[in-house]
Formats: sequence, C-alpha cells, structure tokens
Amino acid sequence: MEEKVLKIVIGNDHAAVELKNIIREHLESKGIEVINVGTDTNDSCDYPVYGEKVGRAVASGEADLGIAICGTGVGISIAANKVKGVRACVCSEPYSAKLSRMHNNSNVLAFGARVVGSEMAKMIVDTWLEAEYEGGRHQRRVDLIHAIEEK
Repeated sequence: MEEKVLKIVIGNDHAAVELKNIIREHLESKGIEVINVGTDTNDSCDYPVYGEKVGRAVASGEADLGIAICGTGVGISIAANKVKGVRACVCSEPYSAKLSRMHNNSNVLAFGARVVGSEMAKMIVDTWLEAEYEGGRHQRRVDLIHAIEEK
C-alpha cells in the first residue's frame, strides 16, 4: 500500500516572501508536497486574499493542512478563519503550536515574518506537524466551534 504524501498549502503576503520560501524548502526536504498560493514578489498586496486561499484549499481537501504567513500572522489567520471548517492559530513559539494541534485540532498554522526568525519558524512548523489531535474531551469543544459556524 502506497503511503500518502502530506500536502500543505502555504500562502503569504509581501512581508513574508523570504520566510515562505525558507519554510517551503524545509517542508519539501521532508518529502512534503507544498502548494504555493502566496505572492512571490515584494510588491504590496493584501493578506486577506492569501489567508482565504489557504483556508479554501484546506477546507476543500485540496491540501491536508495550511501555513499562512504575513507580517504578524494575525491578519492572515483572521482571514483564513473566516472559511468554514478552518481552525487557524497564530503561534510565535512551539508550545502553542503543539497544543493547538493536540487540543484544538488546528488545520492552519500562522506566524509572522516580522515576529519570528527562520529557525524559530522551522521549529514551530516541525512541532505543529509532529503533534497529533488527542480527541476525547477536546472533541466536544471542537464540535462547539463547528456549531458556531452553523449559526
């Protein structure tokens, strides 16, 4: 039986082109397929466009998970979270990234290119990817989040 290759969509605005490329190369070196929906230029652009693209790719199943990067990670995560089924978290350190997966079953990771350096970003990504959703008592809370989307 063939092992499924993890697909991660990555999106970014102009503030995060360099960090996006570093993270993309880091993921590809691990055998992860990366779908780039971000900008590749430093020309000013609008982060909500890219947050939505990441969110839609994850929600539709085109990608298994998503990574969204802007200056702080906040704006692009807010945009991604507007897409039904997305649970985006902004993390500036590995511990929050780990617990966002274990307790909240996050499916989009966001961080800021002006907040974290490239080595910290790699650590955050790796920790997030290694963590597994625990389910159990946490499922009720994730279900409550989904119920909000249905209102």
